Amino acid sequence: MKDFANRNKSRKRNITRKKTVFRSKKNNSPLISKSIISGIILLALVLGAISFIYFDTDVASIKPRESSNNIKIDFPTSLIKNSVLIETESEENFLSCEYFVQIGAYGNKKYAYEAKDILNEIELITINEIYSSSKPGKLLHSVITGPYENRSAANNIKEKITNRGFDPQLRTLCTKN
Repeated sequence: MKDFANRNKSRKRNITRKKTVFRSKKNNSPLISKSIISGIILLALVLGAISFIYFDTDVASIKPRESSNNIKIDFPTSLIKNSVLIETESEENFLSCEYFVQIGAYGNKKYAYEAKDILNEIELITINEIYSSSKPGKLLHSVITGPYENRSAANNIKEKITNRGFDPQLRTLCTKN
């Protein structure tokens, strides 16, 4: 009986040996000949020489122009030496101000109450109905906290509200005493 396993191995060897490799029949010559490259270089030099002659190009270093600005700032020396005092009347004539922090203005009342619930640790939060100044006739629900006696207290509350993810605005209401 014949062993066909050996016969198949020899066939595979012959097949791999008979594979043809496709090669071009041309020699490996450069795509652009040396004469074409030298002609292009010579043409560039000729065009450069013509441009210098035709345009009267003068190659010289660029020198900065002299500055002719004479600026003189003159102010009274008494302002340097002495301070200027402004007299004011008593503090009773100043405006008294109350400070509020507006947390937001919502078109839907539900969102205003959600904002109030999120900021439950802050006291004095009220929800007021106001009309939009940019869209007249549109009703908004403004969430406001306050009044605070000074700007510092209002800014402290504003910082707490900002840390909770809101973008509050400081509002001031001043009245004459």
